[in-house]
Amino acid sequence: MRIVILGAGTVGTWIADLLCRNNHSVTVVESNPDHVRSINAELDVRAIHGSASESAILFQAGIIGCDLCLALTGDDEVNIVAASMAKAMGARRSVARVYGRVFRDLSTFDYQRHFRIDRFLSLEHLSAVEFVRAIRSPGSAVLENFARGELEVQEVICDDPAPATGKPLKEVGLPKGVRVGTIQRQGKTWIAGAGDSIQLGDHITLIGTRDEIDNVKNKFQVKASPVQSIVIAGGGETGLALARMLEGQRYHVTLMEENLDRCEFLARLLEHTTVVHADATRKAILEEERVGKTDVFVACTGDDENNIMSCVEAREIGAPECMAIVQRPDYANVVEKLGINLAVSPRNVVARQVLGLLNSGPIISKKNLPGGGIAIVEFEVMPGVKATQHVIANLKLPTHCLIAAIMSSDYVRVASADDRLTPGDTVVVLVDEEALDLVVKLFDETS
Repeated sequence: MRIVILGAGTVGTWIADLLCRNNHSVTVVESNPDHVRSINAELDVRAIHGSASESAILFQAGIIGCDLCLALTGDDEVNIVAASMAKAMGARRSVARVYGRVFRDLSTFDYQRHFRIDRFLSLEHLSAVEFVRAIRSPGSAVLENFARGELEVQEVICDDPAPATGKPLKEVGLPKGVRVGTIQRQGKTWIAGAGDSIQLGDHITLIGTRDEIDNVKNKFQVKASPVQSIVIAGGGETGLALARMLEGQRYHVTLMEENLDRCEFLARLLEHTTVVHADATRKAILEEERVGKTDVFVACTGDDENNIMSCVEAREIGAPECMAIVQRPDYANVVEKLGINLAVSPRNVVARQVLGLLNSGPIISKKNLPGGGIAIVEFEVMPGVKATQHVIANLKLPTHCLIAAIMSSDYVRVASADDRLTPGDTVVVLVDEEALDLVVKLFDETS
């Protein structure tokens, strides 16, 4: 594929090297001439000196007809403008890296839709999702990237007899805004179908808004899951995103932040999180906050050494699960030896996202659930395709295929049987890998 990367900082250079090693044709645009010389000397890519937001430079980089444009500079506004220009100039897909939470907050303005950008990537939000997945259970948070944060995926463990136990899902009476996504039983996971029945011991995932899911949980679970205690060190964008994903569910979340002004800001945003003004690198503070009694300790400050030290101290006073953000790849061996259960590298996380975007045809992105076999695929709905000819209930979908969510210019919602897809929509589909080709034909203009 032909890929243009705008910005050759740490992330841009890392992605350029990764894509080059995967045999893609890569062009990099960078405003720093020293970085341009370094890239041309060290990587098998074409590097151009210039501003990412200048049309002449984009034209020179071959943006017209390129398969993917990645705007990865350190400036949110430049990334948004550059990615929007790239899309308008003919790039098949355009992606912008953003840091500011305001650009992903759909409550006031939809920047992504307005500027016709295919995807916003936030290293901080993606890192938080990695932690959430590990805390909840493998695969339970996967859809949060695709549905732009407006829908949630919660796991429910069906340990006791409940109203839905033994009934086919079509008879459970779920509201339109909630779907059962997957069922896990005896180590096997599959996409839920209308004829599937819930059995004792099943782990199921519910897709919907938080309030709608909470309203139907009692159909599958009589006793509430035990509340877990989570302590987060660092109130930056990663810590904030992690707290927002966990709070109000079956977690008691405490967020420790050293900066007092930031603490006050966090306290206004987080309704169900305890915000503590404290230095999480000090063992005495961790003991005072009873971190040794917590279920999970997550260190996500902006400093690798502080994160590692906080986890070591938390482990010493009794925290059973310790996780950390670790930026530097050369720390990987050290982290394992120190007993840190999970180290999340933002660069590796965003690299996996980019690799998931390297698709042709109507597929925007594709990702596999842990364990393989089930793919989460994002499709672009084009005019005239078979997927637009009937309501979802009448589409010839393969067995164990679920259209989980629909994103249009006006809404993001869980798909229901009587919804009809329209050109311009983006849909999220759960499908067995073996049946993926059949689903692609529904969205492919050439079929």
